[in-house]
Amino acid sequence: MNKATDFTKVMQDMMASFPVDQSAFQNAFKTQAAMAEKLSKVALEAAEKSTEITSKWAKDTIAKLADVSKAKTEVTDYTKSATDFASAAAEMAAENLAAFAEVAKKVQMETVELVLAAGKDISDDATAAVKKATDAAPKKAAAAAK
Repeated sequence: MNKATDFTKVMQDMMASFPVDQSAFQNAFKTQAAMAEKLSKVALEAAEKSTEITSKWAKDTIAKLADVSKAKTEVTDYTKSATDFASAAAEMAAENLAAFAEVAKKVQMETVELVLAAGKDISDDATAAVKKATDAAPKKAAAAAK
């Protein structure tokens, strides 16, 4: 019977001829982890600030409602109270929506800065890895030719 050919040695020799630097993979993982940490920090800070805005908005609304719910002596005072509340609520909405917009703008700016910095880091890492591989290839080829 024929015996199956063992390609283990052939595959090992073939893979050894390709210059693969494991540190490039480790550096890429570290870069990705650092980027994820920074993006998480941006998101958590935005969530915290948004929660503060929402909480303040709710407290201010409740305080204004307390004035509306007080008993009045004149019927016209109820109308004035409701009108004042509606006006104050519209003003609070405009202020708070502007505050949310500022939070969103800050998140957007920080995210763009992080992505650009990460792109530069990745480009630098890739350039270094290619240069290292290019430098190592002739040496391996010369050693294999001997």
